[in-house]
Amino acid sequence: MMSKSLHDCGEKRCIDDACLHNLKANIPDEDTVIDIAETFQLLSDPTRVKLVYVLAEGGELCVHHIATILSMSQSAVSHQLRQLRNMRLVKTRREAQHVYYSLSDAHIMQLFNQCLEHVCE
Repeated sequence: MMSKSLHDCGEKRCIDDACLHNLKANIPDEDTVIDIAETFQLLSDPTRVKLVYVLAEGGELCVHHIATILSMSQSAVSHQLRQLRNMRLVKTRREAQHVYYSLSDAHIMQLFNQCLEHVCE
């Protein structure tokens, strides 16, 4: 069954002018599109994907524990976490001399879980 905005154009399904106008009008602004692209670009690195997974599953963790889990140096983990923090994907909490990292919000976990589900299909 075709939606109201689609009609039969022979072999192809066409979108009417009102639907085309709405689609065009609702494209996110350029800054938003760039932010989305940069987020996906940041998440294209396997190490950062592992970091997101560890934080999604482990909750709030310090660099030492993350480095131990991933068998990486603390400086390498800190470097990757800094990039995730710059894009607001992770947040920090300082307690004495320790800095704890966690995902910024549930959206990051949802994005990760949806991608994981898609890849595992």
